[in-house]
Amino acid sequence: MLKLKPKFDLHRDVVSDVLRKEASVCRVEEYSGAVDTRILNIERDGSILFCWKGATGTTRIGKYDPNNKQNKLLYTFDKQVCVSSCSLNKEETLLAVSLAQNTSGEERLKPISKCLTLLIEIQPINNTKVLKAVDCRVKVQFLQSEADKRSILESHLLLLTEDGYVDLYHVLLTRQEGYRVVMAHPDRLSKTAERVVEDFCWVQWDGRTQRLYYLTHNVTHTQGKLLFRCVQFYISHNCETVLELPLELPANPFPTVKFVNLGFDHFHMERPEKELVRMEVLTNGIGSMCVCYSQPLKDRLELIYTLVLVHKDCSKTFRVSLGSDQPPQKARQLHPLFIPIGYYILVYLQDYFLHCINTRQQEMLCHSLYLSGPDMNLDLQSANVTVLHAEEESSSSLLDLTTGRIHTAELSPAYLLQLLRSDTPSRCPSSKTDPQRLAALHCLLVYMGNDPNLELKIIEWLCDNVNAFESFDQFQEFILASLYRISYEKSLSLDKVLPYSSVFDKKIPVCLLEVPGVFCTTELHIEAVFKGKARGLQGFWSELQWNTERTKYLDAVPNPRYRTSHIQADWDKLRSERRPSSHMNHMEDNTKKVLSMVDTWCLDKKLVPLFQEDDHQQRALIGLTVDKLREHLNRHLPRLGKKKIDSLVVNYVAKLLELIRHMLESVWLKYKLGPCVLCFSSTQRGSPGEWSVFHFMFRILEAMRGLCLPLPPGYHTLLALLAVRCLPHHTFLQYIDHGVLQLTETFVSRLMTDLDNSDANERLKFSILKRLPEPMEQRIYHMWDHPVSSASISRDYVRTLLEKHNKNKGFAFTGRDKPGFRPEFLPLTYLAKILSDIEEQALNPFEEQENVDARFVEETALKQTLILLGFEEK
Repeated sequence: MLKLKPKFDLHRDVVSDVLRKEASVCRVEEYSGAVDTRILNIERDGSILFCWKGATGTTRIGKYDPNNKQNKLLYTFDKQVCVSSCSLNKEETLLAVSLAQNTSGEERLKPISKCLTLLIEIQPINNTKVLKAVDCRVKVQFLQSEADKRSILESHLLLLTEDGYVDLYHVLLTRQEGYRVVMAHPDRLSKTAERVVEDFCWVQWDGRTQRLYYLTHNVTHTQGKLLFRCVQFYISHNCETVLELPLELPANPFPTVKFVNLGFDHFHMERPEKELVRMEVLTNGIGSMCVCYSQPLKDRLELIYTLVLVHKDCSKTFRVSLGSDQPPQKARQLHPLFIPIGYYILVYLQDYFLHCINTRQQEMLCHSLYLSGPDMNLDLQSANVTVLHAEEESSSSLLDLTTGRIHTAELSPAYLLQLLRSDTPSRCPSSKTDPQRLAALHCLLVYMGNDPNLELKIIEWLCDNVNAFESFDQFQEFILASLYRISYEKSLSLDKVLPYSSVFDKKIPVCLLEVPGVFCTTELHIEAVFKGKARGLQGFWSELQWNTERTKYLDAVPNPRYRTSHIQADWDKLRSERRPSSHMNHMEDNTKKVLSMVDTWCLDKKLVPLFQEDDHQQRALIGLTVDKLREHLNRHLPRLGKKKIDSLVVNYVAKLLELIRHMLESVWLKYKLGPCVLCFSSTQRGSPGEWSVFHFMFRILEAMRGLCLPLPPGYHTLLALLAVRCLPHHTFLQYIDHGVLQLTETFVSRLMTDLDNSDANERLKFSILKRLPEPMEQRIYHMWDHPVSSASISRDYVRTLLEKHNKNKGFAFTGRDKPGFRPEFLPLTYLAKILSDIEEQALNPFEEQENVDARFVEETALKQTLILLGFEEK
């Protein structure tokens, strides 16, 4: 499920270089002593601070730069010390170090504090200032802004203590002799400190966004609730509390203060049984925030973890059964990892399960992927793993502190494809595996769908699995998820407005609402309060606040999600309109915008003849879809603006048409169909490849009709062409009668001209002509070179002439004595004379035809009269 890529190896990237440095210090060719290299901290720019034991009883601190992959010595202590926390300012002029003092043995008798915090000048190494000497752990962390480091002569340092408070030191610097950077007033340093946080039991630092999250006791809420707060540090290094959120946690969840993302203390490793709650905050730059925490139950082998989705104004609590094969003592020590990958949060518990939770479409369990069993184990050698996450990155990194290796964690498309393709065992009904398939399909299409090769593999999977699954239609899911992908990154508020899955439009099967072994409860309205400048800031806080407020609004209004099937009534009304109107003109303008976008996206391989005819019904449906979707977005998301919404909607529908063509071109290439498929043949029937493509196109048609979405102009013609080649004639006619196939003028005209007049084909043509609407029938008759079509043309022509003749009263019959007069059948003679006399006065409706042969009309009329009187058989 997870694909790990090596990113950093302490032994490869650091230790080998450290050994060379020590060999140089000792003046030996190869140093063989133990250096005990340990990672101390990872700064905002990705630099890794580490320490090691020097050859002469020293402790050295260095920095690894991931950009140039070089190591740099920062400072050397002249004796071995225990570095529990370390941070380097952006200008690399100051080093803050927290040392754990040795209080055992003889040292225990001396008056010594447990922790000594130092601020050291290192450019060059000059002065050392003691910031704190206390009997509790102290964490140090420099603030790092985006400003140019060459122009900065001040640094700002956070001191976080186990006593539950946070101080911010403002260190002024000065430059001496052009290159020496020293503290301006080291004796006044303590006076610059300001108290940022007064009381906390848990704290997390986010270096990339310069935010501090912490938990404090809440005096205004009921007992058992703690108050979660966020402090934002600005470029000016001022700070303020921007978010407050009450959380319902167990009593005394943190017996000792918990530090998260504040370096790695190798001399104070908290015992697992002491960690009652594991908590972490994960954010995304588009405006999402998730507060994740877990707590194992003491009585039963179950794990409880909660995701508070601030951007969705809700929290979801999951209760997962761990089975009965592990002793309770081990179960109480279990805590999962929370691994953010894109908008998914992976909850991973080694040897048990991996839960891939969709934080944007969280309403239904079937849109999140749950996998259990030992096969879910990551390829890591120890359980001492820390998640490293950056808000602007789509993937996370995993640090194995035991081995000193960092891996980039990404979702594995190969594994997800395997879930799609997996055959269902006979003892397991398909409905049991449908939720996994549905979740995997959406993850592949939405999160990873920008890979064209991956999209082709999913289309191949659709070809191999044409029939709908028991609980969902994979064609509808493919179409809606692909369309959702092109717009979901624009705004989180689109999540509850745009179509995402077809299961919302129907009665949801029970198997999609439940996951075996997982029990989920949802709590709405989490009471997040935005404070201070967060209410007016641009960027993350503005987006988060907007998303939260918009979610509250959308939860309160009925049917906030656009459902394509709801336009069916409007579509039926639009089809019934026969005359042009301003509404029809407006629909046509929408269609022209969409088709102009499609034309710019044409692929090089124009294998499938789409967009080459005017399908008036589909053009009208395209315009209607644009109009209704635009109206829906303007109603619920006015903040996006009309111009942006119009562009989004036009792109959305254009992508829909282009997606259908892409699907057809992919299967066209898969089955190697050539141009001969588009030709009529009276002898050759459809090949197996043509049958497969016809079935594939039929499933697309079925899915699109179920969603009431438009098809590209020309789709019905192409489907009818394949149907004639693949289906027996009587079955083909049944498909027409039941409305499955639509007779287009392009298809019928080609059928009449390209198909020969064998007996079977004549019967087919007659059957089709009977099913045509009258206006189309009149246009089609003159294309077929056949006596019956000629007779029909003659009848229509005569009717036209006589209708015009009736309007001209007083027309005199004067040609009785002219040559060619035949008195033996006066009615026919009179008719022929009228036609002959007024032939030049009437316009021929069939412009491409020559003048009607009056002799032929006479014979045809006589023939019809004899048949009607019973003198001849038809």
